[in-house]
Amino acid sequence: MERIPVIFDCDTGIDDAIAILLALKIPAFDIKGFTCVAGNTPLPKVLRNTGHVLELAGVDLPVYAGADKPLFADATAPTAEHVHGKNGLGDLEFDDPKRAPESMKAWDYIYEEAKRQNGALELIATAPLTNLAMAFLKYKELPKLIRRIVIMGGAASYGNVTPAAEFNIYTDPEAAEIVFNSGVPVHMVGLDVTLKAWFNAEESEKLSAVNEQGMFCHLVGRGEMRYSLGHGFPGMCLHDPCAVIYAAYPELYKTDTVGVHVETLGKYTRGKTVTDFLSDKQFPVKNAVIVYDVDREAFRDKVFELIGSYSA
Repeated sequence: MERIPVIFDCDTGIDDAIAILLALKIPAFDIKGFTCVAGNTPLPKVLRNTGHVLELAGVDLPVYAGADKPLFADATAPTAEHVHGKNGLGDLEFDDPKRAPESMKAWDYIYEEAKRQNGALELIATAPLTNLAMAFLKYKELPKLIRRIVIMGGAASYGNVTPAAEFNIYTDPEAAEIVFNSGVPVHMVGLDVTLKAWFNAEESEKLSAVNEQGMFCHLVGRGEMRYSLGHGFPGMCLHDPCAVIYAAYPELYKTDTVGVHVETLGKYTRGKTVTDFLSDKQFPVKNAVIVYDVDREAFRDKVFELIGSYSA
């Protein structure tokens, strides 16, 4: 089987960590490296968390530092410590990873790897899209070298930071608009579907008994489980794992091809992924695939299968 070369762009918090563990066990993926951006937690913590998860997975892959704030902002990026904890991983304690981040910047690495892969590279982004936007702004030929971008972000329906905007897009809407208009096919795995991809408390407990990695997923997710249950969901919403599973197993999902643009100016709608289902009059170019439904039980079983493939 010919494997797909992938760069994983992340702001490693709780669900990114679980998504990374899943991605590393998907047979179709050849993960080349990880690029990090401020988001769920500040950039130094994202780098540390990513290195820790890779060590937990038993793999030695490069990690690259990217943007520590949004594209056009003077201030640092907003964080989500109320969900992910002060260290981004539910405040679990762990040692610093042994391998240090690479010296090359994330956007330069994306370009260099895209050239090496000669058009076969895919990007999975579970974070604000600043690193990708920086790469597209710096390297005009880059869109021709990337086959597909799968993002966790946005929604056609509603937001989770404001009534209109989802966190990853809201954090840097200008960057998101650049990515959606890059010419690379974008697959938007947003709140429309990720809120349907959940684990309940019983399923999380069951995963904890599988192996060390399953126990980590359970322990790191306790805070997010409380947050989700407190907001009326039946379990912990696995936003980033939902995007990773979609990238490899699209048959578990329902999709539509649409036009998407990001609102960057609206007083109430900044960060909204405006999605045109109705006609081609507003957005004549259908630049995205929106993922809007998932077979929740099949998704759950796939998570168990992939985590279970780590040795017990």
